[in-house]
Amino acid sequence: MQLNMTEQGDIVIIGVEEERMDAHNSGDLKEKMLQLFDEGKCNLVIDLSKVRFIDSSGLGALVSGFKNASAREGSLKLCSLQPQVRSMFELTRLHRVFEIFSTQEEASASYQA
Repeated sequence: MQLNMTEQGDIVIIGVEEERMDAHNSGDLKEKMLQLFDEGKCNLVIDLSKVRFIDSSGLGALVSGFKNASAREGSLKLCSLQPQVRSMFELTRLHRVFEIFSTQEEASASYQA
């Protein structure tokens, strides 16, 4: 999976550079998040602006990251969801679990607030 990572202070922004987040590639994101948590980086923003399709494996990877971040007193926030992806979050009620922001800037700024 193509991931674009940038750090802003103690926040790591992970841009998913794929159109699909499914069983074939979501394990890569899960591994990368675990690696970041092991390095003590527990505040993540996942930018899904390029993702047009997500399945249960993709959702599972994000839920796993969310639980791991919370267990380490950090957080995982999502931003820039395409309409099809957002509808999956609403269908599964995960939009009530995750903090979802319209832009990467809003998600990053929420850590300072």
